[in-house]
Amino acid sequence: MVTPTTNPATSSPAEAGVLDAVIIGAGFAGMYQLHTLRDRLGLSVQVIEAADGVGGTWYWNRYPGARCDSESHSYCYAFSEDLIKDWEWSERYPEQPEIIRYLNFVADRLDLKRSIRFQTRVTGAAYDETANLWRVTTDDGARISARYLIAAVGCLSTANVPQFPGLDTFEGDWYHTGLWPHEGVDFSGKRVIQIGTGSTGIQAAPVIARTAGHLTVMQRTPNYSVPARNTPLSAEFRQWVKDNFADIKRTMRGNTNGHAFTIQDRSAFDVSDEERLAIYEAAWEKGGLQFRASFRDILTSKEANDTAAEFLKQKIREIVKDPETAARLADIDHPYAAKRPPIDTDYFDTFNRDNVDLVDVRADPIEAITPTGVRLRSGVEHAADIIVFATGFDAMTGSLLRLGITGRDGLSLSKAWEAGPRNYLGLQVAGFPNMFTVTGPGSPSVLCNMPVAIEQHVEWIADCIAYMRERGIEHIEARDDAADGWVEQVNEAARATLLPEAHHSWYLGANVPGKPRVFMPYAGGMARYREICDEVAAEGYEGFSLT
Repeated sequence: MVTPTTNPATSSPAEAGVLDAVIIGAGFAGMYQLHTLRDRLGLSVQVIEAADGVGGTWYWNRYPGARCDSESHSYCYAFSEDLIKDWEWSERYPEQPEIIRYLNFVADRLDLKRSIRFQTRVTGAAYDETANLWRVTTDDGARISARYLIAAVGCLSTANVPQFPGLDTFEGDWYHTGLWPHEGVDFSGKRVIQIGTGSTGIQAAPVIARTAGHLTVMQRTPNYSVPARNTPLSAEFRQWVKDNFADIKRTMRGNTNGHAFTIQDRSAFDVSDEERLAIYEAAWEKGGLQFRASFRDILTSKEANDTAAEFLKQKIREIVKDPETAARLADIDHPYAAKRPPIDTDYFDTFNRDNVDLVDVRADPIEAITPTGVRLRSGVEHAADIIVFATGFDAMTGSLLRLGITGRDGLSLSKAWEAGPRNYLGLQVAGFPNMFTVTGPGSPSVLCNMPVAIEQHVEWIADCIAYMRERGIEHIEARDDAADGWVEQVNEAARATLLPEAHHSWYLGANVPGKPRVFMPYAGGMARYREICDEVAAEGYEGFSLT
């Protein structure tokens, strides 16, 4: 845990106006990093944020149905008992507006906004080796110098808009779910085409269908989904959370996925077929991501996974009334939870509506956007007044690569990562001294409950900076050999699971044309990852060069 540094041993700044740290991004990660460095360590810190408010990913993702898939009592900061005591969630799975209210509550409580430069984009960040400083430039012409650069830009922050021919000719309106207009979109009576059926599309389609004249869902990759069973939280449950949060926090920090539940320590084949079916039925009725915690080997054994996958496919066939539509929705080509496992509210039921159609664009791919709609390779054209791209993000690396970061000897981050992200612990990149990344590639990040992963990274970074200041160390950089070893550990962890078998997964970068196919997150579990990071720090930051 970060503790205040009362007498930091640092040299005098080489020039006036040098900050201790620049943080890019004011979401969950950037806000907490600001608090640890400014308020706990007493450093001079500036946060740069493109939006006009806090929230990060949640600021931009305002699409219909946008809702967290972690339960609200676990999707929050756990570092402060006062924040837990003084905030109450209204639902099991909070909607985007409630998450934004929560983050503003935290920002105001901790007086964070005075250190955040809003409506400002970073246009470049270059390491000055002579001065051992990062020189950051922004779109308003500002030039900021700092000893440390911390990228807290989020894993799912850069929208992936497919470059379909003819998009610029479309005469209607089009939107990406990750760049949604703050004033909302009126679908009343409109012909809407939604392209994409990942977790975002699964949330959006039922809400769009309620008011649209007609909704055509274009599906390339069929997906599993478990009902969320969202519900208002009772006063009794909210009080139980406050009274027991120490235990909840212990569970989240001690398990594989950072959630407030544990994976059952049993194989899918430790029970009879009848018992297994009853366990799946109970998990389906309870709803949420806990379905995947029914058995410990769902993500490591194809045979065990098949039992869950077939159960979920059969649920689709039971819910969707038209057999052909049901068959297309259930024609899933990857193991359950090998891609991000969505949860939903009435997604499959939506295809029973008279105003909703499903189009299989794996069998008949999209060829072009026309002035009046979408044309498929077969020549069939679907008319639209509005197109919604639910096509996800340039995940994990996209937001980092767009910052224009240049390290030692003029090495650009895009060049360093041209064959895929290569770093150490997901925290530092060789050749980029005094730069840290929060929940970047090579860390558990998107494979677990994000606030838990964020708090671990932020606290590790703050502790590292405190360690350096106490010892007069001014330079830390991941070693090449440590980065190579960590990349291999990330690959080994992935190979021990079924995750790489989802060949079209954004975990592999497969949703972005031309992006290197590399499994990016660390799949060895949040608890094991925390142990590794703690061991590295305890050994004097083994794998890093400190001078």
